[in-house]
Amino acid sequence: MGFRRHGPFQAGDQVQLTDPKNKRHTVTLKEGGVFHTHKGSIPHDDLIGQPEGSVVRSSGGTAYLAFRHLLADYAVSMPRGAAVVYPKDAAQIVAMADIFPGARVVEAGVGSGALTCFLLRAVGAEGKVTSYERRADFAEVATKNVEKFFGGPMEQWRLVVGDFVDALDEADVDRVVLDMLAPWECVDAAAKSLTPGGVICCYVATTTQMSRTVETLREHGSFTEPHAWETLVRDWHVEGLAVRPDHRMVGHTGFLVTARRMADGVTPPPRRRRPAKGAYGEGIEQV
Repeated sequence: MGFRRHGPFQAGDQVQLTDPKNKRHTVTLKEGGVFHTHKGSIPHDDLIGQPEGSVVRSSGGTAYLAFRHLLADYAVSMPRGAAVVYPKDAAQIVAMADIFPGARVVEAGVGSGALTCFLLRAVGAEGKVTSYERRADFAEVATKNVEKFFGGPMEQWRLVVGDFVDALDEADVDRVVLDMLAPWECVDAAAKSLTPGGVICCYVATTTQMSRTVETLREHGSFTEPHAWETLVRDWHVEGLAVRPDHRMVGHTGFLVTARRMADGVTPPPRRRRPAKGAYGEGIEQV
């Protein structure tokens, strides 16, 4: 199996049905199947053979728009073993860690498989993603989610159940993505796996995790100065002259930290930025 197809709906496809109030339902089509809602039923056969963007009506007369899932929609609605990496952060990881077609990517902390789907799409048919997950139950959920989205097993993906530091057997990889509670514990293993010029990207939830990750990367000596940031997304209400920020927004979900692997034996240039007084405690000098 491989990447998702376009064209008319077929049995086995996942279809997203959206009602007039923008409530969304996910249906896996099968011949003779029926989707039931309090607004009436919709036979799956009414959708099979129809193009994406069709309108189907329930027995109660409610119109539904029918599309295949976008990956961003699927990621937030998939069954969860662990928390998912939200699309806004997955997009930043793909862009800022420069995940390219054909890349060799190592991921640690597969969770529910949301980020894995984005990585597999980014590396394409010629790339490779190897995911490490400590918990077998999370790995099982992730496998089902990834295969459900892509329509079957992905030849470009290898999932290893085990600790990243102990089980890592990849060398000369292009990118390492760490989504875990203590990524600083994996920095040395990541450095040994990365090719010079490669990128490490860490996704963490709290400021203390971010701080420790950044300081560990600095102290390791194999990486460039880390870059840390977060991304906030705010929708806008646009209707006639009523144009204003939406009342709700996707605020903090996590922090991202990236750095690049330097060549072996290279000493990073000294930092010239002067830290705030007391930033490192009493009696600790910084260059």
